[in-house]
Amino acid sequence: MTLTIALILGAIIGLIIASGFFSGSETALTAASRARMHHLVTTGDQRARIATRLLETRERLIGALLLGNNLVNILASAMATSLAIRLFGDAGVVYATIIMTALVVVFAEVLPKTYAIIHPDRVALFVSPMVQVIVWIFGPVTRAIEFLVRGIMRAAGSGIADSQPLLSAHEELRGAIDLHHREGAVVAEDRYMLGGILDLRDLEVSDIMVHRTEMRMLNGDDPPEKIVRDVLDSPHTRLPLWRGESENIVGVLHAKDLLRALASAGGDAAKLDISEIINPPWFVPDTTSLQDQLNAFLKRKAHFALVVDEYGDVQGLVTLEDILEEIVGDIADEHDIVVQGVRPQPDGAVNVDGSVPIRDLNRVMEWNLPDDEATTIAGLVIHEARQIPEPSQAFTFHGFRFQVLRKKGNRLTSLRITPVSKLKPARIAKTARPAGEARPAGE
Repeated sequence: MTLTIALILGAIIGLIIASGFFSGSETALTAASRARMHHLVTTGDQRARIATRLLETRERLIGALLLGNNLVNILASAMATSLAIRLFGDAGVVYATIIMTALVVVFAEVLPKTYAIIHPDRVALFVSPMVQVIVWIFGPVTRAIEFLVRGIMRAAGSGIADSQPLLSAHEELRGAIDLHHREGAVVAEDRYMLGGILDLRDLEVSDIMVHRTEMRMLNGDDPPEKIVRDVLDSPHTRLPLWRGESENIVGVLHAKDLLRALASAGGDAAKLDISEIINPPWFVPDTTSLQDQLNAFLKRKAHFALVVDEYGDVQGLVTLEDILEEIVGDIADEHDIVVQGVRPQPDGAVNVDGSVPIRDLNRVMEWNLPDDEATTIAGLVIHEARQIPEPSQAFTFHGFRFQVLRKKGNRLTSLRITPVSKLKPARIAKTARPAGEARPAGE
């Protein structure tokens, strides 16, 4: 009698351990990093190869593990109930239910799943050879279950084959980067660099180009001496050259080509023929994605392109450096003219030039202003206000208060931006307005 009870107790304990194995294996294999497994497969890890093969038939894997888990749980509960009835009579059913529920929840569910979710890759590699055998043993049954489930789902109008992932691969990567940044595993600089790479296919050259109003160009009708002086005064090595009118760009002058020609002429600028030095201009549509433009730069071994709109009018210029700066941040050298453009104030506000790109300001200040409808801060204010504001007007939107400081013609040249959290409550009440409704800052 005592021996029989001991055997039954041993069998129950063994079944609970088996249940914990099934629960932990399911959690680990479904939570394991596919990228990590793929990397281990390339290094020749056989356990990773098995785990990857199991994950390729996820339905069959889950079906086998659930089948095994339910089988051992039901068997353990039945044996425990039988033993409890033998020891305590009809009241044993209650005792067995309470004890088995506690044992299964703690030792067969919570404990193994918690460990598996903390170390998914390690556990997945450890259990994959044994799970492969279990999937093979339960193969016929799981295939029958899979067929039945698919039939029920098709009848309900939700075919498994038609299901699509909610997020694209790029969105999954972006979400993973943001998550790891919040958890402290990825620093802000790395987050911006990785995010910048993912943004290349979503941004167009018009989003980062140097606008034509800020382009430095050369007048091809000027004497060569003046052109040489203009090139020396410029911080740039490549400059567009126009003739007749500024829209008629006939070439791009490289400072190195000018220097070689000047050396060949014995230093006499008057002997230069600028038309023989310039390179033909390269025009690209303003709707070209940064990914395509980067590939085009690499293919042509070029660094400089002029941007035109659908009518063929020049809108600005884009360089290889501009695209790289979207990934690594601002690149400055000893000849750059550094225009700060962003000037934090002691009271928490920030004075910003209207031409500062929204993306650059977000990076510098770690803000999240939208850049879907506008490229620059001035453009964002005009878009939200639905008018061209006057100096001293203020608007509140996207959690910030925007005050126009200076304006030149129709261009907003300077603005003061203050996070709403930095404003006094009374100030917030005065300036909190729907987008487009202005309020003089002095009120």
